[in-house]
Amino acid sequence: MSKLPAFLASVLLTVVCSGFYHAAALSADLRPMPAKSAIRTGAEQTEQYMPYLQGKRVAILGNQTTILGKKHLVDSLKTRGITIVKVFGPEHGFRGNASNGAHVQDEVDRATGIPIVSLYGAKHKPSATDLADVDVMLFDLQDVGCRFYTTINTLSDIMEACAETGKELVILDRPNPNGYVDGPVLDMKLKSGIGKFPVPITHGMTIGEFAQMINGEGWLPNKMQCKLKIVPVQNYAHAMEYTLPVSPSPNLNTQQAVLLYPSLCLFEGTIVSQGRGTRMPFTVLGSPDLKGIYSFSFTPVSLPGKSETPLHQDQVCYGLDLRKYDTAKLRKAGKINIQWMMDLYKAYPAKEKFFDRSLSKQIGRIEALAGTTLFKEQITMAKSETEIRKSWEPQLTAYKVMRKKYTLYP
Repeated sequence: MSKLPAFLASVLLTVVCSGFYHAAALSADLRPMPAKSAIRTGAEQTEQYMPYLQGKRVAILGNQTTILGKKHLVDSLKTRGITIVKVFGPEHGFRGNASNGAHVQDEVDRATGIPIVSLYGAKHKPSATDLADVDVMLFDLQDVGCRFYTTINTLSDIMEACAETGKELVILDRPNPNGYVDGPVLDMKLKSGIGKFPVPITHGMTIGEFAQMINGEGWLPNKMQCKLKIVPVQNYAHAMEYTLPVSPSPNLNTQQAVLLYPSLCLFEGTIVSQGRGTRMPFTVLGSPDLKGIYSFSFTPVSLPGKSETPLHQDQVCYGLDLRKYDTAKLRKAGKINIQWMMDLYKAYPAKEKFFDRSLSKQIGRIEALAGTTLFKEQITMAKSETEIRKSWEPQLTAYKVMRKKYTLYP
């Protein structure tokens, strides 16, 4: 028998069973473009996973974005007779009411009486005891497609726990609102809680795709493999605009903030406020030291449940108002905006303070956020955007090639 063409061989490696995608992804050459119909998240395709969960003891990793229609998925599954033995809550808690970075305690969900095990407090990974009475783990979180957003860290922790205990992980996939690939690939010497994987700032993957990449690249300890089932999003491509139906975290409270987040979160490594402590976080930039240089102003205050101790609390900050910025430019260009960083550094009068985070209680060292020690140096030396972007190669292109092995969507 003659050898199969490479593209056909890759398709035969893909197993599609009962609506699930298993570990491999379809060849990009053979996947049909999505029809011009409404995007359906994995959670919305109950016909694909509900029968599979019947009769099993289910644990769910979820938060306020874990929805089916207008109801929380846990509430919906419980009313449909699925046995949910416990839920696991990530950063911000299971119902999404905890502040950024705040430790969350174990509790009992008031709405359902189901025990909640916090993964953003004393531990970040379920223990073998936690999973002893679980047959299958269900993962449904809305990610925003950034290396420094903690959802992919939580995903890795869950995969590791499932691999260690032999539990199966079912992922209900959701679109990535920032589906492009850009930024420096993380230097693993800078690995931290805001950068765990050798990926760019915007990784261009859905959670389902990222899970396949974690398995495929051997990123779990000892190259363990997690048994995965993925319910893919229907009628979706990475270049599509997707408006999140629920805010993914307290400080990403608008679609504008979600789309600006990959560019503006870098400022957490500076003395410039990104609007934490206002009703418009991640859509504005400013500092008291920029008075007289910029006319737009805002004043961060303590906001329980969002930002208790924001940078420059109760001080008037002057800077940029990006609430009406055309974020379609970012998606069309497929690039984060680093010009804002370059401009504000140039305008800042006390440049030695610009990257000084000693006044802030927020975690955000610029090297860890950017993923490279070069970025700070490049900004301070007034390097051009072209020069800065050139330094991201060849790692960025190599990542894009590697990424293609795990994509589920065109």
